[in-house]
Amino acid sequence: MPQYLDFLPLLRYGGGMLRSVAVLLLDRVAPFELGVLCEVFGTDRTDDGFPAYEFTMCSIDGGPVMTSSGFQVVPHADLAPLATADLVAVPAHPLDAGVGCPALDALEAAGERGAQILSVCSGAFVLGEAGLLDGRRCTTHWRYTDELARRFPTAEVLPNALYVQDGPVLTSAGTAAGIDACLHLVRREHGSGIATKMARRMVVPPHRDGGQAQYIEVPMPKANNAPTLEPLLEWLVANLDQPIGVDELAARAHMAPRTFARRFVAETGTTPHDWLTGQRVLLARHLLEETDLSIDAIANRAGFAAAAALRQHFTRRVGATPQAYRQLFRHRAAA
Repeated sequence: MPQYLDFLPLLRYGGGMLRSVAVLLLDRVAPFELGVLCEVFGTDRTDDGFPAYEFTMCSIDGGPVMTSSGFQVVPHADLAPLATADLVAVPAHPLDAGVGCPALDALEAAGERGAQILSVCSGAFVLGEAGLLDGRRCTTHWRYTDELARRFPTAEVLPNALYVQDGPVLTSAGTAAGIDACLHLVRREHGSGIATKMARRMVVPPHRDGGQAQYIEVPMPKANNAPTLEPLLEWLVANLDQPIGVDELAARAHMAPRTFARRFVAETGTTPHDWLTGQRVLLARHLLEETDLSIDAIANRAGFAAAAALRQHFTRRVGATPQAYRQLFRHRAAA
């Protein structure tokens, strides 16, 4: 399965340094995508143990901005907070809406000083106009991917991704994919426990499969994603430490092996072996973050034959060795 998130950029742009968030409001901003940013970063949940952010909504002149639904949003400030925010976010707005040079200049400056940049849905076009997508992988709503590639030919548009991280720039697909991207940021900055707790608070899954590596706890399959195989998938997640073959899985599903293989791909989008390996790597991530188990013990608990097999699959999917991954997330937990 292709992966669209790099591990190494986390060393440069992660590390629990997300303290302030500035949201750029442009004419006819989309209320839902704006609401996602407000929900994740602008809602005070410190009493429940969540991190606090300095959250500021900004418009070009500090004045009200009309949404695509016909009501106005009153921002907190003009563009000044974009000059210092740790994260600058751009929600969706119509492709034909004007951006304005001041906003583009502020975005470009934020990128040049190393701020994290996030776009939701068609907000990627604003990033493109500011030059932030040049030479980068990115995505947007599937309806607009061709247009994004046409307008910004030096960008590598990945049309099938829920979200794409390339260095400090994070772009997401339409609507709910903005939630996925925001939870990815939270998990990257504060660990899987906070991200999963926030997902539960928002009544959304902590992870949705989308063709890229995501730093999450082990996800449980949803019934509407795998209506036939859901009981089997739940059993697999609970028994990842066991040696499991396709013939055994087919027997548990009361299917012939070839029929089972076709059904599995149809309902999960991947092969049984690849799905199992992905789940085992996800479990290994959780154990590396949350326990003191040795690498050998984690390999055994996650169903890998030996630590060498864990290192091979983990490094291929995550882009770092298990030990390097543990050191990074343990550093954040201690901080």
